[in-house]
Amino acid sequence: TVSAKHFFFVSNPNLPSLSLTPFPLVLSPQTPRRAAGWKSGPEAAALLDSLLGKPASEKLTKFACDLKEAWDSESGCDAGAGEFSLGAVMDKRDRADLHGAIRQKFPFLVTVTKDNEMVVKGNADYRELCQLVTEEETSDFFKFLDAKLENSTFSFEPDGNKEHRKIVHHFINKKFGKILETKSFTVADVNCKPSMSIMVRFRGKSCSRKRSADGFQIKEDLYTAFTLQKENLETLEAISFLAAELGVLPSDFSYTGIKDKKAITYQLMVVKKVTPERLKDIESKLEKKGMRIHNIHSAHQHLRLGQLKGNHFDIVVRDLKHHSHDSPVDLKERISEAMENIEAKGFVNYYGPQRFGQGQNVQTDQIGLALLNEKMVKAVKLFFTPEDTDDPVNNAKRYFLQTEDAKGTLTMLPEFKVREKMLLRALHRYGVNQEGCTKGWLSIPHSMRIFYVHAYCSQIWNEATSYRLKTYGSKVVEGDLVFSEENDESLSLNDKVHVVTALEESANKYSIHQVVLPMVGHSIKYPSNQVGQWYRERLSKDELQMCKFRVPPLQLNIPGCYRHILKNVQNLSYFLEGSEEGSKVEDSHLNESKVSLHISFDLDPSCYATVCLREIMKCDF
Repeated sequence: TVSAKHFFFVSNPNLPSLSLTPFPLVLSPQTPRRAAGWKSGPEAAALLDSLLGKPASEKLTKFACDLKEAWDSESGCDAGAGEFSLGAVMDKRDRADLHGAIRQKFPFLVTVTKDNEMVVKGNADYRELCQLVTEEETSDFFKFLDAKLENSTFSFEPDGNKEHRKIVHHFINKKFGKILETKSFTVADVNCKPSMSIMVRFRGKSCSRKRSADGFQIKEDLYTAFTLQKENLETLEAISFLAAELGVLPSDFSYTGIKDKKAITYQLMVVKKVTPERLKDIESKLEKKGMRIHNIHSAHQHLRLGQLKGNHFDIVVRDLKHHSHDSPVDLKERISEAMENIEAKGFVNYYGPQRFGQGQNVQTDQIGLALLNEKMVKAVKLFFTPEDTDDPVNNAKRYFLQTEDAKGTLTMLPEFKVREKMLLRALHRYGVNQEGCTKGWLSIPHSMRIFYVHAYCSQIWNEATSYRLKTYGSKVVEGDLVFSEENDESLSLNDKVHVVTALEESANKYSIHQVVLPMVGHSIKYPSNQVGQWYRERLSKDELQMCKFRVPPLQLNIPGCYRHILKNVQNLSYFLEGSEEGSKVEDSHLNESKVSLHISFDLDPSCYATVCLREIMKCDF
C-alpha cells in the first residue's frame, strides 16, 4: 500500500458519447459588426454602373440621396414615400445581381419586381430601426442581413439599458424572426466595464439540403468534429467560451461527458453549424484559456449516448512512501501487490469526489436535494455559499448572501463565472423569491441544472453501495439486482434487470461483479431485500419519500438507471522511475527519495480514476 504527496493524471477517451440539451448562451466577447464578404461601397457602385449604365446609376443615386434627405428632415409622414423604376429587366440573373448590388450600396432601399419591372423604394424597416439604434449600426445590420453568410453573426453596440434592449429584440423578432434569432451577451463597453450586447444570427443557415428518393428536400446539418484538450478548466466553461468565439449556442456542442477540471484531459467533441475552417480560425485564442483543439475534421452527425467505450488514463504518482502503519516490506514489492489486487479483484465503483465538489463548504448534492424538494431560494443560497478564502469570487458570493443585491454582485464577479452571472441576471430581473429563483435556475443550461440533481442521486448510490457491501459482503443474495443475460435490444431497461431468487442464491449463479444498484429515479426498480428498504428510509430522511423525481418548474426529468457495484481495470501497466525504487522501509533515505509511479489503464464509461487510485493507494486525496 503506497501513498503520495501529489499526483496528476491525463484522461483520454477511446470513443465519444453524450449530447447536450439546449440552453442559453452567455459570456461573449465583443463581436465585430462587419462580416467578411460584404461588398464595399466602391465595389457595389462599380457593379451598379456595369448593370445599369452610368446615367441610370446616377439617377438611382440621386433618388437615394433625396429619400435620405426627406427622412432626415422628417417632412411629414409620407416623407420619402416615392418609388424609382429601373424599367424591365428580363434576365433573372441580372435581376438577382441588381437586387444584391442596390441593397449593398443603399441598405436603406428595397427592390421589388412587378411583371419583370424592377422598382426601388425606401425600406420602412430600415427607417424604423434607425429610431432605435445608430445609422451606422442600422446600415451594417441590413448589409449583414442581405449578405446571408454561413455561420456569420452580427452584434449591436453594448447597451446597458435593459428596456431598450427588449425593444430591439422585439423589433428583430417581429420583422425577421423567421430567419434570424437574437441573444444577449455580456461584453465590455468602451470603458472596459461589463455591459450587454445583442447578437444576431441566422436560423439554421448552416444547414445544407439534399433530396430524398421521393424528391422532397431534407435538411442536412453541418457538423465538425475535433478533440478538445483542456487543463484546469471545467468542461461547461470551456464549451461556453468556444460557443461565444464561434457565434453558436452551447447546445450546438455534443461531447463525451464532463471531464475532470484539474487534469489534462482530451475528449472528442462535435459542433453543429461550424465549418472546420471556422474552428481553425480561433485556435490561437484558446491557449490563454488552457485549451487546445486537435484533429479538426468534418463529421456526419452529433455524438450520441452509448458511443463511448471507455477512457484511457495515464497517471504519475510522485514521492512514494509507505503508510506509517505499514509493515517493513520492500516498496517495489508492496506496489506490485497493490497492482495485482486491483487487477484481480477490481474496485468499488463509487462516484468520485469531483462529482460533489471536493473540499467545498457546500457540495453539489446538497444543491440537488434542494432542487428536488423545489426549495428554489434555498438552492440559490447554497449555490452562492462562499468558501473560506479572500478572493473576488468568494467575496462576491459573501456580499450576495448578506445583501441579496444581484446587480451589485454581478459587477463584482469575474467574467468566467458563467453560471453565477446567468443566475444573478435573472434574480436581478425577477427578485430573490420562489418565483425569481425558479426563473434564475431556468436561466442556466439544462445540463447544469440536472448536474446538481444527478450529484444527489450519485451520493445516494454511494451510500447504498456501502450499505449493501457492509450488509451482505461479496455474496450475491436473494433480492439483489443483476442485468439479464438476454441480449434483446427491444427490452426496456427495467426488463433487462433481474431480481435474484432464493434458488439462484443457493446455486451461486451470479458473482458480485454482476450485481447492480439503482440510481434513484421514477422508472427504476429497487432490490427486494434489506437494501430496498434502506433506499426508502434514506429518501424519507430527505423528505423525498413521495418524490416522483420530476421537477416540472425546472423542466427536469430523472428516470434513473443502474450501476455495477464493482468494476475492473483493463490494460493495466506500470513502472517505477527513480534510483531508489528497490529501497527498503528501514532505509532512512527513503522518504527523501524521488521515486515516481507511472500507471496506465482503461476504465469503462462513468468510472472514476481517482476512485481506482484510492483503492490502489489505500488513501484519500
